[in-house]
Amino acid sequence: MRLTPHHTPPTVRRLGRTRHRAHRARRASQAHGAHGAHRSGRRAGAAALVAGALLTGALSGPAASARPFPEPVRTTMSLPSPPGGAAVRVLVFHGSAAPGDESPVVDAAIAAIEGIGRSGPAAERFAATATDDPAVFTDARRLGRFHAVAFVTGGGDVLDAEQEAGLEAYMEAGGGFLGLHDAARAEPYSSWFTGLIGARPKDEDPPAAQRATVEVGDRRHPATKDLPLEWKRPDRWLNWETNPSGSVHTVARVRESAYKPGAGANGWDHPVSWCRDYDGGRSFYTGMGGTPDAYDETDFRAHLRGALLWTTRLARADCKATITAHYRAERVTRPNQPGQNDQIGEPHGLVTAPDGTVFTIGRGGADSSRPVVTDWGDPDVGKGRGEIHVHDPRTKESTLAGAVTVFGNKGGGGELVKNEEGLLGIELDPRFEDNGWVYLHYTPHARINRDTHMGERYVSRFTYDKATKKLAMDSEKVLLSWPVQIHSCCHAGGGMAWDSRGNLYIATGDNNSSGFSDGYSGNNPQPNFKGVSFADARRTAGNTNNLNGKILRIRPEPDGTYTIPEGNLFTGREPDEGGGRTRGEIYVMGVRNPARIFVDKKTDILYAGWVGPDAGRPSTTWGPAKYDTFAAITRASNRGWPYCMGNNQPYRDRNLPDPAKPLGWYDCRNLRNESPNNDGLVKIPPAEPNTIWYSPQGGGIDYPRDANGVPSYETSEQKQLLPWLKGGGQATMNGPVHRHDPAGAGPGAWPAYWDGKWFVGDFYDGEQPRHAVLTDPKTVSKGGLPVHAESLRKIVPVGNDGIKNLMDWKFAPDGSLYVLDYGRGFFTSDAKSALWRVTYTGGEATPAADDLARKARR
Repeated sequence: MRLTPHHTPPTVRRLGRTRHRAHRARRASQAHGAHGAHRSGRRAGAAALVAGALLTGALSGPAASARPFPEPVRTTMSLPSPPGGAAVRVLVFHGSAAPGDESPVVDAAIAAIEGIGRSGPAAERFAATATDDPAVFTDARRLGRFHAVAFVTGGGDVLDAEQEAGLEAYMEAGGGFLGLHDAARAEPYSSWFTGLIGARPKDEDPPAAQRATVEVGDRRHPATKDLPLEWKRPDRWLNWETNPSGSVHTVARVRESAYKPGAGANGWDHPVSWCRDYDGGRSFYTGMGGTPDAYDETDFRAHLRGALLWTTRLARADCKATITAHYRAERVTRPNQPGQNDQIGEPHGLVTAPDGTVFTIGRGGADSSRPVVTDWGDPDVGKGRGEIHVHDPRTKESTLAGAVTVFGNKGGGGELVKNEEGLLGIELDPRFEDNGWVYLHYTPHARINRDTHMGERYVSRFTYDKATKKLAMDSEKVLLSWPVQIHSCCHAGGGMAWDSRGNLYIATGDNNSSGFSDGYSGNNPQPNFKGVSFADARRTAGNTNNLNGKILRIRPEPDGTYTIPEGNLFTGREPDEGGGRTRGEIYVMGVRNPARIFVDKKTDILYAGWVGPDAGRPSTTWGPAKYDTFAAITRASNRGWPYCMGNNQPYRDRNLPDPAKPLGWYDCRNLRNESPNNDGLVKIPPAEPNTIWYSPQGGGIDYPRDANGVPSYETSEQKQLLPWLKGGGQATMNGPVHRHDPAGAGPGAWPAYWDGKWFVGDFYDGEQPRHAVLTDPKTVSKGGLPVHAESLRKIVPVGNDGIKNLMDWKFAPDGSLYVLDYGRGFFTSDAKSALWRVTYTGGEATPAADDLARKARR
């Protein structure tokens, strides 16, 4: 129904509106400055309100403009806390700053809210009352009956100072607010109202309705949980003067690449709906609803219904989960003492135990004050200590638990000097609490051959003593070993992870240099040392009979051996091409340097990231620029390297006698390994497209393709499919998929909002990824692009005094996030090498369970 003032005939009502407009005119002529800034002591005011009377100084505090403003109006109001009685009611305010007939949009919005309130499950119904009379905000008896206020106004200065003070008092008492589209233009001189809305439109008049894609990132909030991940709909899309993300909780964004946003475009992070707890109440705003037709859409009505469920206290929701101020990043390890790695080694990986203990590994680089040995004639060439430290979150102490003697401490320099071998990975047995077994992936110094420059890679099991916090180094059982060339750097890989069935995944690098192919494919068959190629990744990553450049999958057995589970890429017994040309341990081939992998035990999807080659630009002769890559892998497969990258963008073949001469383009769906260094199958599995790739040109770079599917590789023709990321100096650091466990959540646990989101990052902190992304279950197995991304750069803070060089990140059983910062030098540890912990401080969902309008909906 429509509300008219109590005992006031329509003629008097119209007169009141005229007086109100006159007041606005005087107010605008006196000043166009903002209402007082959000004043201090507002919580004390809320307490007074609960006691029965609230004294609201609406305009106190510094002005947001230098222009003059009238004296503050002080209003005393008595409101119930929280507002609303036994029957749930919504006040729909549609006052306008300009005379004339109501907008069709306003009429449609009022009708929609009234219809929503009358429909749906009985527990979600409410009564809606519409009015254009702002005097309701100074009538405590009437205002206090409503659980939420919806602003469907066409904008402008619709409240005088006392009326705005009444709205403030209402919010402080625990009221709810819903703003639709042009409500963001209301009260243009009020900084308090700006905070209530969250942002102001940049456009004086938004363009006509355009069809666009809304990315629905919050899969928990009642306003968005049932909407499509990619919601295609027309509307009049507003641009924002200041992006509110980080100060509000954004539940949906509009994808600018799907329409023409105009000169005021906000970029890839363009919020369209958001919410926040504000001044004791709850505020939800959507920039959608700019056309009458929007209110007839089933999904948009569902969006409004969910927003009203929260604002009216019919449902609880977390509107703090992405607000930066609700996260705390704290360094938990101290700098090492001079000349010692007593707190942390050269950071290279972490894992958390069920009791919260954090294990970190150091690759093998020593304190920078210690010399390294690079002379192959010296028995100690490359010798280092791969250290295992444990951090106890209860005592907040870190101790050295053990060390293995590794090859890989050769310092910096060129690729024929430096080396990335060492202690590369760590995992704990699924029954670690019972057996104390720790798995290490490393290159033992004792197994190197200084003549042939060959080494071995081990995956070994050790036993940890919880009482002494030490690894029994003499308990080693070597599960798996294989040869690696150590003449030339780089790309050792190293990550390990378990699936839900007790299978261990082991990431191995391609053990290869791309420096002899101008930073492109890394397929030069010529350079070798004593017959072993070190610049042809077809010998390793593209070879079905070699364990380098792979993600292996084995099932460790209690006696220290392993078996091969069904479903790997090969059985090891393929009769093809004479037999003996495959390894059954291979689950994934065609990866370059997968330093970090993760298996989501809920789905058993494998998530991996690997570093690309070094070419800074695409080449019409040789192929794509360096692509760092992330992939969500649902089955045994070939991910393409060194033949194809990204979404199956091929490289050019090279071969003897002249590797500088380009041959044909690789056919990603019909690959053949014709390298003279290949001892595996010639016909190899087709390349699968990957989920995320990026280069200095941007994220998800793609090109027009010819009839054979070969991209043009012309920079003038490229398009960016993933505009939220870019590279430069780049090194992927794959992260976890968050799974919220309310039973095990501790005080600093990240909220359920993040459940199912995949964390992708980069070693560097410039324009490189540090995001949480959502993939579509319908397309993830086909290399489908992420449908949503949001930045973590302020939550997992970047910068020299933050986490500048992200090396690994994992969620602990208590729900907090641990992050390794490598430090500021290479092949060593330094004062910035550290373990960090990032915790959530936002508290529970709102409203409080005891404040729900209908207690049964807990």
